[in-house]
Amino acid sequence: MISRETIDKVFETARVEEVIGDFVQLKKAGANFKGLSPFADEKTPSFMVSPVKQIWKDFSTGKGGNAVTFLMEHEHYSYPEAIRYLARKYQIEVEETVQSDEQKQRADERESMFLVSEFARNFFSQILWETEKGKAIGLSYFRERGFTDETIKKFELGYSPEDWTALTDEAISKKYELEFLEKTGLTVVNETKKFDRFRGRVMFPIHSMSGRVLGFGGRTLSSEKKIAKYLNSPESIIYHKGKVLYGIYQAKQTIAKEDNCYLVEGYTDVISLYQSGVTNVVSSSGTALTPDQIRLINRLTNNITVLFD
Repeated sequence: MISRETIDKVFETARVEEVIGDFVQLKKAGANFKGLSPFADEKTPSFMVSPVKQIWKDFSTGKGGNAVTFLMEHEHYSYPEAIRYLARKYQIEVEETVQSDEQKQRADERESMFLVSEFARNFFSQILWETEKGKAIGLSYFRERGFTDETIKKFELGYSPEDWTALTDEAISKKYELEFLEKTGLTVVNETKKFDRFRGRVMFPIHSMSGRVLGFGGRTLSSEKKIAKYLNSPESIIYHKGKVLYGIYQAKQTIAKEDNCYLVEGYTDVISLYQSGVTNVVSSSGTALTPDQIRLINRLTNNITVLFD
C-alpha cells in the first residue's frame, strides 16, 4: 500500500489546473479557468477550475472534485492508480507501507512482469516499423486489412519475427531476466531449449484500464493448418483472460461519455470499428463474457450492446 506520507505529498504538490490542463484546454476567467466539459458535448464552456480552492466543477454533469477525482472520473483510474500517476508527473518517490517479505516479493515480481511486457510491446513495434521483414509482412498485413498508420500506432500493433529467439535474445541483452520472460509467456522454456512463443505473428498488445501491457494476442500469417490462427499469453499474475477486455484502454472515455459499450468478438473487429468512428468498443477476445468483464464495463456504463457474428 502507498504510504500516508506519499499521499499527503502528492496532494500538497499537485496543481489541479496543471493536471486538468493536460486533458482539457483551459482559458483564464478571472481568478479561475474554464473550458469545455470533457464529460459532455457542449459549445459553451461550463467546466470550471479554481486554482485557489484546488477544485474543479463540471456544471453540465454536476461532477466535481480535486485533481485525484478528476483522474478517476476522466481516466477511470482507481485511487492508487491516480496517486501513482500524479507521483510520476511531479517526480515524487512512492513509499510503500511495511510489507511482509512475501508481499514485497510478489509486488516486485508483478512490476518485473509489467516491465518485460512493455519491453516486448516496444520490440514488436520496432520490428514492424523499422525492419524490412516487419514492413513487408506485418505492416503490409495491417494495411491490407484497411488499418491506417495512425490506427496501427494507436493500438500499438507489432510484429514478432520468425527467428526462434529474437525477442528473448534482445531482452536478455538488455538485462531483462529469463524468469520473467517465461512467467509472462513471452518465452517458452523447456529442458532442452527456449524460444519465442509468438514468433512469426502479428501482435496485438492487451492493455489494462490504465494502459499497462498485461499480455498479447498473436495472429499467424501462415496457411499451415497445424498452426493455431490466434495465440494468447498464458494466464499469469498480471494477465487473466477472463478479467480483461481488449480495447478498454482506448475506449474508456467514449464508453463513459456515450454511456454505452459495444462488445465484439475479436481484436480486428475492435480496431475496424474504432477506425470507422465507433470508439466505444471492446472485445472479450473470443471468450464468453465473464462477471469480471461485466464489472469492468460497469465502471464506465451499465449499458452493453453485443455485436457478435
